Amino acid sequence: MNVAAFLRRRLVQLIPVLIGVSLITFYMIHLIPGDPARNMLGPRATPERIAALRQELGLDEPLWVQYGRFLTGVVHGDLGKSLYYRQAVGPLVLDRLPATLFLVAYSALIAMLLSIPLGVLAALKRDGWVDQTIRIVFLVALAMPAFWLGILLILVLGLRFGIFPIGGYGDTFPDRLYHLFLPALTIALSLSPLLIRSLRSSMVANIRAQYATTARAKGLSERQVVVSHLLRPSLISTITVLGVNLGFLIGSTVIIESVFAIPGLGFLMVSSIPSRDYPVIQAVTLVLALLVLLINLITDMTYALLDPRVTYGS
Repeated sequence: MNVAAFLRRRLVQLIPVLIGVSLITFYMIHLIPGDPARNMLGPRATPERIAALRQELGLDEPLWVQYGRFLTGVVHGDLGKSLYYRQAVGPLVLDRLPATLFLVAYSALIAMLLSIPLGVLAALKRDGWVDQTIRIVFLVALAMPAFWLGILLILVLGLRFGIFPIGGYGDTFPDRLYHLFLPALTIALSLSPLLIRSLRSSMVANIRAQYATTARAKGLSERQVVVSHLLRPSLISTITVLGVNLGFLIGSTVIIESVFAIPGLGFLMVSSIPSRDYPVIQAVTLVLALLVLLINLITDMTYALLDPRVTYGS
C-alpha cells in the first residue's frame, strides 16, 4: 500500500470516530445542570420569556432533533451560533485555534529538547548516579499535577524572579515564544519523564546489539555509534510515546490555558461551560478530537522516516 492509499484509508476512518465523539459530547453536555436561556436572561426573567427564548434557540426540541441539526450544520461547514458570544462558532474557534496549536507544538519541541539528551545520557550512564538523578527528578515532575506545576512556575519564575510573563499570548513570533515559555515548559515537564524512560530503555537494549558491535569493530568512535546507529532506531518507540501522550496532553491544555490566561481553545471551552454555551463546547471538543487523531496519523507517518523497514501495508 502506497502513502496516498494509506492516507485515504486513515482519513476515512476519522469520520466515524468524530461522529462518535460529537454524539457523546452532545448528550453529555446536555446532562449539565442549568438552562442556557435562563443564564442569558438572568434570574429575574419570567417563565414566558424563558420559554420564548428556548423556542427561538431550538432548545425546546428533542435532543435527537438538535443533534441532527448540529450534525447537518457540521457537514455544511456551519458549527452553529454561540449562545453567549452571539456570533458564529466557526470564526470564533478558528480565531482561538492558532494559540492552542502553537502551545502544543512549542511543548512538544521543549519536551524533545529535554528528553533526547537526558535519555541518551541516562542510558550511557545507566545505573550510575547520573542515571538515578535524572530518573528521580523527572519522576517527581511526573507525579505533580500539571496545573499545580504551572502555578509553581508562575510563583517562582514569573512573580519571584520576574523572568517570564505569567499570562498572555504575545503579538509577534518571538514575543509568543517568550510569553508561552512557562505554559509550554509546564506541559513539557509532564511529558518528558515518559519520553526519557522510553528512550533510555530503547538505548540500553540497543547498546549491545549486533549492529552496534559491528560499528565499533569498524573503528567508529562511541559518539558516532550512538548518534548514527543507536539513537535513530531508539527514537521509534519514543515517537510512539510522544504521539500517544501528546494527544492526551492536548486535553490538558484546557487547564493550562486557563492557568496562564492564554486565549486558546481550552480557555474558550472553560469559559463556555458556566454559561452552558452548547455550540461552542461541541465545536471545541470536535476540533480537539480531530487534532488528537491527526497527531496519531502524523506519528504513524513518522515511523517510515525513522525506520525504512516500516511500510504502509494494511
